[in-house]
Parts: sequence; C-alpha cells; structure tokens
Amino acid sequence: MSLTDAQRAEIAAHAQETSSTRRPTVPALEAMLYEPQEVLDHGFLRVIDYMGDDSAIVQAARVSYGRGTRKVSEDAGLIRYLMRHRHSSPFEMCEMKFHVKLPIFVARQWIRHRMASVNEYSARYSILDSEFYIPAPDHMAAQSAVNRQGRGDVLAPDDAAAVMDILRDDAIRTYRNYETMLSTEEDGYGLARELARINLTVNTYTQWYWKIDLHNLMHFLALRLDPHAQYEIRVYAEAMLKILHAWVPQTAAAFEDYRRGAVTFSAGMLKIVRRMLAGEQVEQAGSGLSKREWDEMMAVLKG
Repeated sequence: MSLTDAQRAEIAAHAQETSSTRRPTVPALEAMLYEPQEVLDHGFLRVIDYMGDDSAIVQAARVSYGRGTRKVSEDAGLIRYLMRHRHSSPFEMCEMKFHVKLPIFVARQWIRHRMASVNEYSARYSILDSEFYIPAPDHMAAQSAVNRQGRGDVLAPDDAAAVMDILRDDAIRTYRNYETMLSTEEDGYGLARELARINLTVNTYTQWYWKIDLHNLMHFLALRLDPHAQYEIRVYAEAMLKILHAWVPQTAAAFEDYRRGAVTFSAGMLKIVRRMLAGEQVEQAGSGLSKREWDEMMAVLKG
C-alpha cells in the first residue's frame, strides 16, 4: 500500500486527537479508528467515524429513555429476534463512515448499492495518482463456461504473466498520455482535467468517503461476501466484516447466523423438502422446479 509519509503523518496526528463525549463508544472500534486496513495491491479501508452500538439498536427497538439495565443476554436475544424477522429500522439507527481507496471498476460495482452517502475524489478538480490494480497470477482466470459474469480456471503461468504485462503497460501508457494532455509545458496541451481523465484505464485507483447505516451495510456485506461476488470487491467486504464484529459484536453474530450463513427456500422448494422428509423419493423431473432451482436446492441440502 503506497501511503506517502505526509499521509501517514496526517493519519497519526488525527489518531492522537481525543474528544470527550456523552454518547456510547466502542473501545474495540476506537482502537481501529483512522487506521488503514490494506486491501488489494494499493487499496485500503479506514473507519473515519461511527454512531451507535449494539445497545443503540436495542434502545431504538424498545424506544427507551436510556441505554437500559437489562441483561446482555436479553439484549442479544432481542437483536437476534430483529435480525431473524427482518425488522430493519432499529439497525438503521447506527451509522459508519469509511474512507476507501479502490480501483475505478470496483467503485462502479460498489456504487450500485444506492442507500449510502458518497463523496468521491474529483478528477475534475485534482490529478489522480499513477496507481493501478494488477491482479496477482492466481487471480488471472479465464471466462467461466457456466457463469457469464464469473471466472473459470486460472490461466497457465506464462499466459497470466503476459496478461499482467498487457494490463501494466496499458495503464502506464495511458497515464503518461494523461500527464501529457494535462501538462502546460511546451510538449503538453494544457487540456482540462475533466477531459484528460477520460483516457485512463478503469484499474486506476480512486478514493471516496462512504457513509452508510448498519442495516444497509449488512445488505452490502450479504451480497459482496458471497463466493460468487467478484474477488476484488469481496476482499473489501471481508475487511468490513472484521470491522462489523468489532463495532457491534452481538449484531455481527446474528448477521452471521441469519443472513450470511442462512438460505431461503421458495414455497415450491419447501414442499419438496417436506416430501423428502416424509420418505418420498423426489426427482427433478416431477418436482415442478427448474433444473437450476433444483440444483441450487440440492447444493444447499448436501452442504
């Protein structure tokens, strides 16, 4: 990860600042504030600010006047009930603000999660750094034969190395052209930043602040932690999951049980499972399910 000395000094200075507060804080998360968690080759994820904790969820659900005096086990039970029955509004009472550095193509996937506030580094105002994401050889894979938006087998080492060279050369070449177009020197063109940026490759890194409530953060994680999610966004979700456990451990445990580790059966699937439990031999042809539905159901049942 390529943070400059000045950026590291800025982070260190920020981390030394303290403020007295009457609101609930989370010691495990306080220890992580501002610290960059490395992701990919040049990316990172930082917690900039947060509001609320597990007790805030309970307080909102009960509409109590304070944090309450109930046992931790009772609070955990209520959180698990809320998670199990998809009562989302109490979780919306908690919020977190991240600072994320990520490749542009990952950002374009990420931005599809619309229930957040985003402020991205402006390439109309500032000049982007010459940093590009190049996948590691073990992530250089061919197109999947069965999944139109996924990867198949890893390329042979020589082929992977050749593709990495192409990606690197293209990124460097276009960035040099970007610099030339921006330059006001004799060999440049003084082109406007908002125009010069359009030549850059989508593996160029950008940055943004991303603020989201806990309910929508968990929705993001449920989708982006899935094994079918693209690797390059999944690793950011994995870093966020660690932060979630530090921030709201009771909620994170319920999320693992009822969202990430759970599955949903359709009414038709449930009928098939009941027939199987009754001892009936059921085949896909007579089940009323499509082959794809049948395969998905059996994959879950077989573990």
